[in-house]
Amino acid sequence: MMRLFVMRHGDAGPGYPDRARELSERGHAEAQRMAAWLARELPGGARLYTSPYLRARQTAAHLAAELGVEPELLPIITPDDPPQAVCGWLLEGQAVLPRILVSHMPLVGALTGLLSEGRAERGLGFPTAGVAELEGEVWAAGCARLLRFMTPTDIR
Repeated sequence: MMRLFVMRHGDAGPGYPDRARELSERGHAEAQRMAAWLARELPGGARLYTSPYLRARQTAAHLAAELGVEPELLPIITPDDPPQAVCGWLLEGQAVLPRILVSHMPLVGALTGLLSEGRAERGLGFPTAGVAELEGEVWAAGCARLLRFMTPTDIR
C-alpha cells in the first residue's frame, strides 16, 4: 500500500496577487506544529511536493526542515487546478516513499474526495494546515482509503 498526505497551507494574510500571499504568524506556527507531527509519523522519510504559491512554499519549508528533505515544486497543485490532473500525475509513478502534497482549497478537498469517495464534489473542508492521510494501491477515483484527518489543534 502507498501513502499520500494531502495538506493545506497554513493561515495566510490577505494580499494581491493571490500567488504572493504570505503565511501569517499563526500560519507559521500551524505549519511548524504539523511539520513536527509529520516528522514523527514518517521516520523513514517522504517525498515533499508544493504548489508554487508563496504560502504553500513557506508551509513546505517547515516540513522540509523537519523531514530533512527538499521540497519539489509541482505546478499542477494550485488552488483551481483540477483534481483529475493530480490523480494522473500520481498514477505516472509508483512511489516507494510516502508523498506529501502542500496545496490549497478547493483542490485539497476535491482531491481527497475524488480519491476516497470517487467524486471531487464530496471533498473534505480543510482548515488551514489540515492534513488528510490516504492509502491505496492505485491513485484513481474512489480507490483510496482515508486513514485519518489531522489539524494543528489535534496535535498535543
